[in-house]
Amino acid sequence: MPLVPRWRYMTPEAKALTRKVGISAAVLVLGLVLLRSLLPWMILALIIWWVLSAIRR
Repeated sequence: MPLVPRWRYMTPEAKALTRKVGISAAVLVLGLVLLRSLLPWMILALIIWWVLSAIRR
């Protein structure tokens, strides 16, 4: 069973638009997952950088 039931009847422009929307959605979801997993490490690195810059003064 295809994900888009009428895929074979769609125009080439509609197929291209569907592909672009699907790829954009996948990139957005992947980006959110990566950001969510990397956010604590980014915050920790920022705190370490602030502490080191304060020590150097």
